[in-house]
Amino acid sequence: MAGILGLKIGMTQIFDNDGLLVPVTVIKAGPCYVTQIKTEEHDGYNAVQLAFYDAKEKRVTKPLLGHFKKAGVNPKRYLVEFDFGKDHGLKIGDELKADVLQAGTQVTISGVTKGKGFQGVVRRHHFSGGPKTHGQSDRLRAPGSIGQSSYPSRVFKGIKMGGRMGGKRKTVIHVKVVKVDPENNLLFLKGAVPGARNSLVEIRTK
Repeated sequence: MAGILGLKIGMTQIFDNDGLLVPVTVIKAGPCYVTQIKTEEHDGYNAVQLAFYDAKEKRVTKPLLGHFKKAGVNPKRYLVEFDFGKDHGLKIGDELKADVLQAGTQVTISGVTKGKGFQGVVRRHHFSGGPKTHGQSDRLRAPGSIGQSSYPSRVFKGIKMGGRMGGKRKTVIHVKVVKVDPENNLLFLKGAVPGARNSLVEIRTK
């Protein structure tokens, strides 16, 4: 298994080897540094902690600053654990770049979706809205009745209503790596990726 952290740069389009135009999302992947290796004997599970994106020392707490200095790594903004199994062969301080992935690989991507704020049911749940005629021209985007009759005389939990939309963790599977640019640490992934520009994404091969 392989994995890396990156920042979503934006979308563009490139031509593949067959001459087809492919929409791609560009990810600035790495360099990431190994700051801790957790083992089942010592921590109860196996994991590799990766650090990504430089941060100023004054922005980092003193315990984390000591953690980075112990690993011989400059302060970073993001710390994420990856399950690489037991035989990953990594050591504390190792550097991972975009070339840990190859073109044609299927990856799983996780990120936080764009926050849309408070939205109504038409946008949030794709309601069709009410009729604009027959004296209810102000009900076009209204949800309609949500209550019950005398029993149970309450609104059930989970009823689709207006509310905060987006800003949640989203995972997309089977995303194809179209191209890898190791010199600039760029990954070109087919299709859309969750998150806004410059947001953190986690890329795994399973």
